[in-house]
Amino acid sequence: MKKILFVTAVLSIFTSCKNETKTLNTTTINYPETQKVDTTDTYFGEVVPDPYRWLEDDRSEATESWVKSQNEVTFGYLDNIPYRNALKERLTKLWNYEKMGSPFVEGDYTYFYKNDGLQNQYVIYRYKTGDDPDTAEIFLDPNTFKEDGTISLGGTSFSKDGKTLAYAISEGGSDWRKILVMNTETKEIVEDTLVDIKFSGMSWYKNEGFYYSSYDKPKGSELSAKTDQHKVYYHKLGTKQTEDALIYGGTPQEKHRYIYGGVTEDDRFLVITPRVSTSGNKLYIKDLTVSNAPLVEILGHTDSDSNIIENVGSKLFIMTNLNAPNQKIVTVDASNPSPENWVDFIPETKNVLSPSTGGGYFFAKYMVDAVSKVLQYDYEGKLIREVELPGVGTAGGFGSKKKEKVLYYSFANYITPGSIYKYDIEKGTSELFRKPSIDFNPEDYESKQVFYKSKDGTKVPMIITHKKGLELNGKNPTILYGYGGFNISLTPSFSIANAVWMEQGGIYAVPNLRGGGEYGKAWHDAGTKLQKQNVFDDFIAAAEYLISENFTSSDYLAVRGGSNGGLLVGATMTQRPDLMKVALPAVGVLDMLRYHTFTAGAGWAYDYGTAEDNKEMFDYLKGYSPVHNVKKGVEYPATMVTTGDHDDRVVPAHSFKFAAELQSKQTGNNPTLIRIETDAGHGAGTPVSKTIEQYADIFGFTLYNMGFSILPTKIDEKVKG
Repeated sequence: MKKILFVTAVLSIFTSCKNETKTLNTTTINYPETQKVDTTDTYFGEVVPDPYRWLEDDRSEATESWVKSQNEVTFGYLDNIPYRNALKERLTKLWNYEKMGSPFVEGDYTYFYKNDGLQNQYVIYRYKTGDDPDTAEIFLDPNTFKEDGTISLGGTSFSKDGKTLAYAISEGGSDWRKILVMNTETKEIVEDTLVDIKFSGMSWYKNEGFYYSSYDKPKGSELSAKTDQHKVYYHKLGTKQTEDALIYGGTPQEKHRYIYGGVTEDDRFLVITPRVSTSGNKLYIKDLTVSNAPLVEILGHTDSDSNIIENVGSKLFIMTNLNAPNQKIVTVDASNPSPENWVDFIPETKNVLSPSTGGGYFFAKYMVDAVSKVLQYDYEGKLIREVELPGVGTAGGFGSKKKEKVLYYSFANYITPGSIYKYDIEKGTSELFRKPSIDFNPEDYESKQVFYKSKDGTKVPMIITHKKGLELNGKNPTILYGYGGFNISLTPSFSIANAVWMEQGGIYAVPNLRGGGEYGKAWHDAGTKLQKQNVFDDFIAAAEYLISENFTSSDYLAVRGGSNGGLLVGATMTQRPDLMKVALPAVGVLDMLRYHTFTAGAGWAYDYGTAEDNKEMFDYLKGYSPVHNVKKGVEYPATMVTTGDHDDRVVPAHSFKFAAELQSKQTGNNPTLIRIETDAGHGAGTPVSKTIEQYADIFGFTLYNMGFSILPTKIDEKVKG
């Protein structure tokens, strides 16, 4: 077993003489020996060893034993952190407040999600529309699915009259779902459970049945086997799943990894959006009022992201980034819907558009440097007003059925817990509907946006949040969090965990890296394939900015990210191990040569490319793939890799192999641990109890390796071992 020393710091302060006494105890980490095998792959004539290939077998006893041994080491280390329980207690206390989602109307009832505080899963409540919301009753409680909260609600869809509900459940965090059908009046399950469903919505046609999507059940492990033939089915109520009609997909010569089918609100059209990858889709419609109507092609290529968001009769409203990188809305008649007939309805602007509809209006939500701006338009394209938001931050929602007179939206930022507002659609007025009662005072904190230059001179925004009056002395513990991929935007949001971090005197910084969607398709594309290094350079430049401006220094900097953000952390720490003290890659894509061979990973090729594309792409991927760039003789930062044993989105083998490489090659005393959550997946549906434990461990590990000894609510003193 490889051994490494870690330091336990015990501090006593003699206040009378202002001197500091340190007692340093050393404990040995005995890492489990990870067997190496002679497996290799050959790419364009180059032989690439893969010594930990055996860890990809998530069903083997050897892998199970390895996971158990790694967790024993990791939790043995974490047990020595003196304030770990204090962090958990503070997280638990702050987490324990009522949280509520925006209400929505289905049939005769208004529904909303609510968590009383520490419930593992949110509960669905309802009340008769028009009645006092305080009369709401529990409608569906996912906490009753399983005592430990590891079976979660994975989506809901009501029939058009609201009398039937289809809802999906996830077991152990898996992306595979089951769908149950409930009578909403009696709350009884009325059909056999639909099984083996993955990456699916549920869209009702009238009250007769619904469309859903799935793959054929894979051979081998359902948690890691490749799935790349998505299909759309129609389930008619009262029939067996084996009788469900295949609507689209399944032809071997045409692989679509993601296909979704949705019905317009008026039940006129079925909309099909086949995708080869996570970016770009084809677009088809079917007139459901005509018997045996054919699918009509609107777009037969995947050069854009385009979808129908509304229709009035045969007039279609399409949101698209075709020749409009920041997106726009166009109109066209369904009888001749090809792009040459499109007419601009809400033209493209310099800001990214994300529209919704409600109450007979369009709501054009824009990101202006990652901050929300909302404009209201009528169905003739006339600007009615700019919606006055409660502040600078992120507004979510602004959707309802066409007949509604009011809708609800949420508002939050990094120091403002999410509140719900009721919006009068005709008058354009907002009133506070629900404000959380939480032991956190936003007035004690500040959040500001800065712009810094990346390696190639590109200007990148970053929001930095911390306590007011913080001394910029280079010694503030800082978490730099990033993502930078898949057109996903990081907009200001409130996090209970981050509030606890900032209570400790910590800084939380979030840059909007290339690869994200904050500035449209061009910004996204600038961080993909052969330009992926731009994302890492942006992140490195963010860290250098925080250091140069004296917010922190390398001894007090942690980098964190999950999924594609886990790749970001893995690449950054292997390229610049000197830059940070702590690295926290979560559920990361870390083996860039094989990611596309697992589950739906091949669908990520738009962002990454694959090692099989050509030699240039192979060389580029191998050049930054974290698993392939851990080198002997390098001192890497203190690292805690985190993953879930049921993660079938980014399989845990990525994390297993990276941790094994680090433990095998690490130089110096910084620990390289892996924390593997059992009965947990990629993150969605994780029970609150597990989430609190994870954050206590992450924050404890981070502060401990920065050398801090803390009290439950503030940093007391700093000790360097």
